[in-house]
Amino acid sequence: MPSPPAGTEMASHGGFSENMAATCCCDHSKDSSENVVALKISLLGDNHIGKTSFLRKYVGKEKVDEGLSTKGVNQMDKTLCVKGTRISYSMWEVKGDVSGPTQIPMACKDSVAMFFMFDLTSRCTLSSVLSWHQQARQWNQTAIPVIIGTKFDDFVKLPLDLQWTIASQARAYAKALNAPLFFSSATYNINVNKIFKFITAKLFNLPWSLERNLTIGEPIIDF
Repeated sequence: MPSPPAGTEMASHGGFSENMAATCCCDHSKDSSENVVALKISLLGDNHIGKTSFLRKYVGKEKVDEGLSTKGVNQMDKTLCVKGTRISYSMWEVKGDVSGPTQIPMACKDSVAMFFMFDLTSRCTLSSVLSWHQQARQWNQTAIPVIIGTKFDDFVKLPLDLQWTIASQARAYAKALNAPLFFSSATYNINVNKIFKFITAKLFNLPWSLERNLTIGEPIIDF
C-alpha cells in the first residue's frame, strides 16, 4: 500500500479522547438496556461513492452482516462509551440505486444526524447532494447535516486546479445547506472517526475542538 496522503488520523486532540469515541468501555455484565442512549444516523448519496466502505471502517467490519442488508438500505451498529454512558449508534445507509430513494422515509425518520455523501472524484455525485438533502428534509427537519466527500486518496491525484474547483463547489454547497464539510478516505481512515467524534461532541456538548482546514491538497474541514 502506498504512503498515506496528508491528514491521516494518528491521535485525537482536545478534550474528547479516542477512548471516549472509538470503543465501548462499559460493564457489559449489566443489563444491556441499562444506561444506553440509542441514536440513529442516516447516510445518503449516489451509488458507488464509498458509503459502505466508510461505515465498515468506522464500525470495524470487513463486510456487512448477513441480514442487516435489505433492499434499498444497509444498517450497521456501533456502541461506544462516553463518561460512563453507553451510546449505541444505529447507522442507516440509503443505497444509491433505484430502490434507495423509496427507503428515505424509513432511514431518515428520527435520525439525529444525516450524512450527505459524494465521491470527490465525481462532480455529478456532488451535484446530487442537493437532491438527497431535499428528499431527506421532507422527513426530518431537525437532524444535524454533514456533507462528506469520500475517496480523498484518489482526489489528491487530480490536478490541483481541478481539486480547487471541486473543493470550492463543495464548500458552496455546505454553506448553502448550513452543514460542516469533511473530505475523507476510508482506505486511510482520514476524518472517518473525526466525523463521528464531531457529531458525538455536538450532540452531548462535549469539550472537543475541531480545526478548520482549507488547504488544497489536504483533507478539507470547513464549518
